[in-house]
Amino acid sequence: MRTPDLSPRATGGAVKTAVAHPRLLQAVKTAVAVAIAWKLAPLMPGVANDYPYYAPLGVIVASFPTLMGSIKNAIQTLAGLVIGIALAAAVIIFSEPSVLTVSLVVGIGMLFGGIRQLGAGREYVPIAGLFVLIVGGPNADGYSIGYVSQMTLGIVVGLAVNLLVAPPLRVSAAVKELSRLRSALGLHLGSVADALEATWPPEEGEWSKQGATLASTSTAVRRALAEADESRRINPRARIRPHDLSTDYDDLAALENATFYVRDLTDVLAGAAWGTPVPVELPAVLRPALSAAVRATATLVNEWDTGEPSLDTLRAAEDAAAAMTQAILEHRELGAEAIVAASAAALDVTRMLAALSPGITRDVPAKA
Repeated sequence: MRTPDLSPRATGGAVKTAVAHPRLLQAVKTAVAVAIAWKLAPLMPGVANDYPYYAPLGVIVASFPTLMGSIKNAIQTLAGLVIGIALAAAVIIFSEPSVLTVSLVVGIGMLFGGIRQLGAGREYVPIAGLFVLIVGGPNADGYSIGYVSQMTLGIVVGLAVNLLVAPPLRVSAAVKELSRLRSALGLHLGSVADALEATWPPEEGEWSKQGATLASTSTAVRRALAEADESRRINPRARIRPHDLSTDYDDLAALENATFYVRDLTDVLAGAAWGTPVPVELPAVLRPALSAAVRATATLVNEWDTGEPSLDTLRAAEDAAAAMTQAILEHRELGAEAIVAASAAALDVTRMLAALSPGITRDVPAKA
């Protein structure tokens, strides 16, 4: 059993990593903001200080993973509160709270929940209307003022803490997700090359099932990039740590294209090996050239993931793909039916390299 390293340096590193975790940092910031809001709530003037418990709720509303998300969530919530209070006010002005009017306010509030622009505030429309009528009761006007005032105080405190204390910047997380997609693609291509070099037909392995994994990883990367993009908006840390996300989006598009081609390649090989999803023929004489092309592409993707791609490796992969095409031409006597699968596979590899080469060429380290 491995003995844990309890040295001060290792322990300090572990603590630093834990503290820097976005979820833990956000939790600590929210807890601090709640404490501040709870202390400030009784200082609110007028009837507002009778409802201090809504200030911490406002903090929670403003505690979002990104600054822009926090502001948007806060505005939408306040809009939902105001609409809900207005619905309750209409009941108080023209009637009085009863089973019928309370149900009507909640029903209309739920209809407002269909307005997408309200976002998070959609849920607060019926809640605010219900609270004003039932909790506020005869003091509905004072309750409404206190409710909105304390929620606003909490939101302001939450936004201030979120802005002043390490506002979240999700760029690193997005870059890691992009690296994970490159790694998964390189691993998959290597597995396909292994299958081509194995005894034919190969045993069914993970390579034949990894298409869904690549697709889900691609979706996770796109989501992470969107969060990183939002986290940079109005974030002062973005000026200190500039990062051009446009190149990451370009790389994602290239990898998504490559993923599409590799999934098509996998289907072709599965059809040649086991007759599913479409039975095709892959002559043994062409498999070594295809394996070499796929292996060279896997090496290229893995190098790119390390941050030091090489033009020599790119040229080697392109040469291997060209050699695959030449091998098909040299064995035309096998007939169209025998080389159709190999031609489709060669085209997949060629198109994969065409999609990946711009990003790889851009990232080739400059010579000293």
